[in-house]
Amino acid sequence: MKSFISEDNIEQAICNRLSLPEYGWKRIECDARVDAQDDVSTTGRANPSECILPDVLFAALKRLNPKMDEDVLKIILQDLRKDFTGTDMIDTNYSLYQKIRNGIQVKVRRNGKDDFDIVRLFDFDHPKMNDFHCVNQMWIKGHYRYRRPDVLLFVNGLPVVFIELKNSTVKIEEAYNKNLTSYRQDIPNIFAFNQICVLSNGLQTKIGAWNSKYEFFFEWLRVDDEKEKLDREQIAEHGLSIQTLIDGLFRKERLLDYIENFIFFDNKRIKIIAKNHQYLGVNNLMESVKNRDRLNGKLGVFWHTQGSGKSYSMVMFVRKVKRKLHGNFTFLVITDREDLDTQIHKTFVRTEVIGPKEECQPKNSTQLRDFLRSNKPMVFTLIHKFQYDKTKKYPLLSDRNDIFVLVDEAHRTQYKQLAENMHTGLPNANYIAFTGTPLLGSKRLTNQWFGDYVSEYNFAQAIEDGSTVPLFYSRRVPEVGLTNDWLDTDIDQICEDENLNDREKELLENSSSRIMEVIKRDERLDRIAKDIAHHFPRRGFWGKGMVVSVDKYTAVRMYDKVQKYWAEEKKMLVLQRNQAKTMEEREKINAMLDYMNKVEMAVVISKEDGEEEKFSAQGLDITKHRKKMEAISSDGKDIEDRFKDKDDPLSLVFVCAMWLTGFDVPSLSTLYLDKPMKGHTLMQAIARANRVFPGKTCGIIVDYVNVFKYMQQALSDYASTGDGQEYPAKDIERLIANIDQTITDCDSFLLSLGIKIADIIAEGNTLDQLEMFRKAYNKILEKDEWKDRFKVLTNLLMNLYDAAKPEIFERGWHNDKFAPLAYLNGLFCNQIDDEKLRRAKARMAETLDQSVSSTMSVDGSMAADGIPSRPDYVIHQGKVIDLSKIDVEALRKELSTTPYKALEIDDLRCFIEQTLVQMINKNCTRVKFSERYKSIIDRYNAGGSENEDYYEKLLQLVEELKKEQSRSTDIGLAEEELEIFDLLRSGRKLTKAEEQKVILAAKNLYQKLMEEKDKVMVVDWYKDEQPRHQVFALIQNSLNDDLPMSYDRVSFNDKTHLLFDHFVDMAVQGYGWVA
Repeated sequence: MKSFISEDNIEQAICNRLSLPEYGWKRIECDARVDAQDDVSTTGRANPSECILPDVLFAALKRLNPKMDEDVLKIILQDLRKDFTGTDMIDTNYSLYQKIRNGIQVKVRRNGKDDFDIVRLFDFDHPKMNDFHCVNQMWIKGHYRYRRPDVLLFVNGLPVVFIELKNSTVKIEEAYNKNLTSYRQDIPNIFAFNQICVLSNGLQTKIGAWNSKYEFFFEWLRVDDEKEKLDREQIAEHGLSIQTLIDGLFRKERLLDYIENFIFFDNKRIKIIAKNHQYLGVNNLMESVKNRDRLNGKLGVFWHTQGSGKSYSMVMFVRKVKRKLHGNFTFLVITDREDLDTQIHKTFVRTEVIGPKEECQPKNSTQLRDFLRSNKPMVFTLIHKFQYDKTKKYPLLSDRNDIFVLVDEAHRTQYKQLAENMHTGLPNANYIAFTGTPLLGSKRLTNQWFGDYVSEYNFAQAIEDGSTVPLFYSRRVPEVGLTNDWLDTDIDQICEDENLNDREKELLENSSSRIMEVIKRDERLDRIAKDIAHHFPRRGFWGKGMVVSVDKYTAVRMYDKVQKYWAEEKKMLVLQRNQAKTMEEREKINAMLDYMNKVEMAVVISKEDGEEEKFSAQGLDITKHRKKMEAISSDGKDIEDRFKDKDDPLSLVFVCAMWLTGFDVPSLSTLYLDKPMKGHTLMQAIARANRVFPGKTCGIIVDYVNVFKYMQQALSDYASTGDGQEYPAKDIERLIANIDQTITDCDSFLLSLGIKIADIIAEGNTLDQLEMFRKAYNKILEKDEWKDRFKVLTNLLMNLYDAAKPEIFERGWHNDKFAPLAYLNGLFCNQIDDEKLRRAKARMAETLDQSVSSTMSVDGSMAADGIPSRPDYVIHQGKVIDLSKIDVEALRKELSTTPYKALEIDDLRCFIEQTLVQMINKNCTRVKFSERYKSIIDRYNAGGSENEDYYEKLLQLVEELKKEQSRSTDIGLAEEELEIFDLLRSGRKLTKAEEQKVILAAKNLYQKLMEEKDKVMVVDWYKDEQPRHQVFALIQNSLNDDLPMSYDRVSFNDKTHLLFDHFVDMAVQGYGWVA
């Protein structure tokens, strides 16, 4: 039984562990009380908006740069202290990461000439030279409210790790959906320097980049060795996941190593942080590099299964060698296919390991030899460019021992004559095999070129860790499968290459003609094409799809046949739509037809000489397909870019060999296999569907050639963990079993709230049953935690159900509790229009009338009863909310009589939240109301107040907001002037006479600023010293004329800077009258 673990338990465990002598982090414990929000004394910050520890940072700058002028360091400190909220945070995070890793370049004069020095922010080589602080419960002031991250980890005063915690009853996905996403909105400045985000509920811990989607967060469960056996049940039961993360990543030297060598950006926009297996694997490989003389250049086999980030691991390895080892290294990256060479070169360019114009891809064998005789740092080439006159010995190209040869997918290149030539030309080079499938199968024999396995991360581990999604197999149209032992021949090897040589063609004709005849039989292809046209649009998750045929001609034939049956399928659906008995059924068919009309298909095969005549001889036209394959769209995308783009209509491609290896399309969810394959070829192919993608719970492999009977052997070689665990690729029946288990989980959760799905099912009266649904919906809405938990559980259920379509229909699956759960999920997703609930929402909207307007349907139509056709009511973004028109007593009466209190309170909360946004945008001092609102919600969710008290407190808040909104009119100030007045008055006790003078000071200052605005507050004025000085002087002079004498020199100076900083903040963030 897993024990309950509170947020505070986890927080204290983190801080206490890091404070131990073996970790050596210094702890700063802040005051978590609401009335201590502005207390910055423990952190040394200038104000609660600041996110760094300035004193710590400045001390580190002086310590790490002892020869640098202190004035220069002060300028750098000031630059790093600024608020980055209004910037493009992705650009900012990229720029600041470069400064953390590489230092900051500053101009100096040396020997009478301009020169530069580097100011270091971190000392990566000497961990003890850096300061490490663990800070918990530090209040940070955002634009709309204060937020208090659970734990922040600082290195040299910069917040590099953000930790969000939940108690053990809350799924960590809720910590992401509800907390991390809101932190990004409320206090984006905290993520400017961030390198790692941590989510934990004690039972499970995941990390990710600050702006990653939840699907890309991952666990860190191995500390020192990737072969450590994991007992996930024990880890969860004893709450060990956060401890493992601390031991594995947050020791000082490890965190510095990770930040320096295992974080980078793809195309300067996508932040990549290494997963557990990548960090351990690359560091294993670095040990081989250090021992390369003893290993005779055989650095090892790096086996990380397809889809687990092998290409990025290569980038991490090259970056770390270049960064940490001294030498004039050359990295030679070998592939055996043109498309793979292009892709991996593109990866190194996009990650800035090489420049986009750097010449490193030789055009031919001669240029390759020239490249390798020189000292080029990076070379990308095909193994085929090691061809040479067979009558002559391959020449020595270099006897250097600082060349690293990285052979990608080495299982295809290790034993050929070309590899012999490579070793002859580079006898002292260091060889590493990067592969997604193990060399020589399960025997793990030491390879003659590469040595032992240096890192292993297999199919099963990747799925278990969430690095890839699980795969499920569907045997559709079994009568078209082959039943003899055709795979015992070499047919799969012959079919692996699109371009067969004469000998291979002869083999194919002599030994396998009957098999090929069966595979390519026209009526068989018709059956498969018809099934694809039926299956593809009926999937629940409309990801991309790939049809794999035996050869080029069959790929084109299959395209033509699917096109034919696609048109027939659409005609049939139109008939079904016309005969539909319910609007719901009609809408489902319409959605499917809309999807089918948008879908584009394409053939993708390699080009060969004389192909038009060859295809024409087969009665096929390749011209139109080749034109599409070579076309560039108006926005510069080729066919590969289009297929990788999740929003591009190109959704289904027909291939035979291209794109089956090293081609990553995360949104690809369905693979139709109609080609003989086994071993590594099969594993490479099916891995096209295992990439992680939002909303994609699994990949589906539709098997038309009966390769499933050989799957057990393939998985035992390439996927199993070798300790008797089951294989990760399962029959689709297992997916359906997962749906039943998730239904059980949902049912158990609802029972804990007193909601019995069985009673709802048993109710015979439809109207009474609907009322039970409404009460269940209202009950779930009562607490945010219940609502969030239910959404996570039922969204998972619906995703699994969608992934199993259409097979789940064809197998006659049924579970009584699915339909009620789907109905409740539909209510939460606004997919079901329940009339009574809609009317309850409408009553609340009418009560909030004049200050809130309902969302109209797309065409602006209203339902017959005058209620908008959509059931949800929200405030229009551009509409000013006028609280004077709110009748709070009418709200109180409505809430006292409605049977759906939680539902109407939910709408009231939306109204309050939008009101607060508008009011705080006009006056930053109103943040206190936001804090009050948050306190009411938190107290209720924690069980600290009863329902009636909770409702009353919300209504009281509405009354207070109503008074606050009218305050400017009451004292005769415009909203902009009131904000200035509030800032000048804050923290001071004034007499009536003094208050009148401050009111006048606010009026006059605003008037003067507006008069001079066009002259001094030009675009980006806050970046230029001259207009900054002019604005500051204007504030200073105006306040000097008008403020009462009770404002002494210190308070006058404080208020002048407070207003100036606020106006700068408005300009940076682009809101209010300053913007």
